[in-house]
Amino acid sequence: MSNEKGADIVLYSYFRSSSSARLRIALNWKKMPYLMRPINLLKGEQRSAEYAEINPNRSVPTLIVNDVKLVQSVAALEYLEDLYPGYPLLPLNPESRAKIREIVQVIVSDIQPVQNFRVLQKVDQAERTEWAKNTIEKGFEALETMLVPVASQYCVGSSVTLADVCLAPQMWNAQRFGVDLDRFPTIGRVCHNLMELEEFRAAHWQNQPDCPPELKGQ
Repeated sequence: MSNEKGADIVLYSYFRSSSSARLRIALNWKKMPYLMRPINLLKGEQRSAEYAEINPNRSVPTLIVNDVKLVQSVAALEYLEDLYPGYPLLPLNPESRAKIREIVQVIVSDIQPVQNFRVLQKVDQAERTEWAKNTIEKGFEALETMLVPVASQYCVGSSVTLADVCLAPQMWNAQRFGVDLDRFPTIGRVCHNLMELEEFRAAHWQNQPDCPPELKGQ
């Protein structure tokens, strides 16, 4: 759902970045057109002086909404929720909101950072896949237990929330690194339901304009 002309929303993204995917999903869900600007992490474009002026952390995503720039995905998700309350991703109930944010933090703080691009670059190449696989499996063990009492069609009940926005990209990482998903039936059921939604399918890394042709359809 990109808009190439006069976009008020610009997203700097990398096709396999799960942090970027969270924002792609949220923007799709809220029906907000945006301009995609790919940043190739493998080529080191995030380390360029030009991009450092945009994002001093030299990472993706970077979300720019009018004159507001945000370089952390959860802060950007919360901002989009406040700015565009239509098609909400947080319920009104305080207890449900707290549970959703708890699930979000398990994914974005405990699981994803330990197997992200920067960390994997520090791991011996022959061990990277196993490192990422083990990290995700340990995180999913906790997450599966947390979801069992609250999940229904989606992570928390029957409405799509920020928890789902963060879970789906982490599932894509799990598939990429060969995690045994049969061990996590609740996570698997929720993600199956999410992938029935066009907003999620369109945000998948294989459907991004910067995804190399040889990786599409894998």
